[in-house]
Amino acid sequence: MFKKMKVKSIWIPLLFVLFIPNVIGASSINSKSPELATGFDTHITNNSLAVSPDEQIAIVSDSREQSILVYDLTKGKLRKKIDGFGSPRNIVFIDGGSEFIVSDSTLGTIRFYSLKNFTLKDEVVVGPGAFGTAVSPDGKTLYVNNQAHNSVTVVDLEKRKPIDVITGFAQPRQGIKVSSDGKYIFVTNFQGDKVSIVDAATKKIIREITGFSSIRGISITADGGTLYAANSGRNSISAVDTLDGKIKGEIKVGREPYGAVLSPDDKLLFASNKADHTIDVINVADHRVVKTIGGFKEPRQAIVFSQDGDQAYVLNRDLSIARVDVKTYTITDIIQDKQKKY
Repeated sequence: MFKKMKVKSIWIPLLFVLFIPNVIGASSINSKSPELATGFDTHITNNSLAVSPDEQIAIVSDSREQSILVYDLTKGKLRKKIDGFGSPRNIVFIDGGSEFIVSDSTLGTIRFYSLKNFTLKDEVVVGPGAFGTAVSPDGKTLYVNNQAHNSVTVVDLEKRKPIDVITGFAQPRQGIKVSSDGKYIFVTNFQGDKVSIVDAATKKIIREITGFSSIRGISITADGGTLYAANSGRNSISAVDTLDGKIKGEIKVGREPYGAVLSPDDKLLFASNKADHTIDVINVADHRVVKTIGGFKEPRQAIVFSQDGDQAYVLNRDLSIARVDVKTYTITDIIQDKQKKY
């Protein structure tokens, strides 16, 4: 027993040595990823939801599950379960919706899947701790937070390999956004409760915004002028002027807000309250909470609006999806695997 424990304690540091120096240039579906039976950072939990551009498919994950689920939104039912993950962290669609990417902090990779047949097409090593991801507006670059190594890995999506690593962060987890013009990257730092603003051209941190409390999800207005951040530590949403980095408004919401998601027209913001199982709907113009919607199960950051803004999809703790009518602020239906609850 003592020998087994000793070997296991040595194995974890070895992963850092083997993978981190070789992140740049490491890319192959054939290379094997380390699979740790206990997971790499399982003390951190999160979930993710991505909706295809045609809004026919939704893919969901929970870091506590070693699989992801694919839902058919038109039929309202589970279509496929994909196994083989360690700690799936974030899901994004690329190439006009023909493929999707899943980051995994235990495997230390990002995986590329075909939407046509849900098969694994490629896998890129970015190091254990890979977490939140964001795609540049031109679809050519993927930015990957790494909470274990306090960095953001820059991945060339055409060549499918890491091309740079940006350092200077403090536990960047799920929160990462790219401005609509692609010039800036906004990265949340869970340690220190701050947002780092990165110049995408120089790949340097140019400003840090502080004053948050257990920061979670963030959103940026289309004009890039205002950042909204969920403070799960003080039950509020902060509105921040991105030019001077000052908090210009504080909106009180429910308990443990995780999500802060803007509607496509920037007129509404959905703040998901994990502890209350609710979503507060905020009117962006005057920062008033105009409605509190109930009926969810531990909603976190996984909220996606339809492109026309008429509907919103909210991921629940059991990996079911609540479809919300944005005009009436009501849940219209629940999409789930009726054979098994996760």
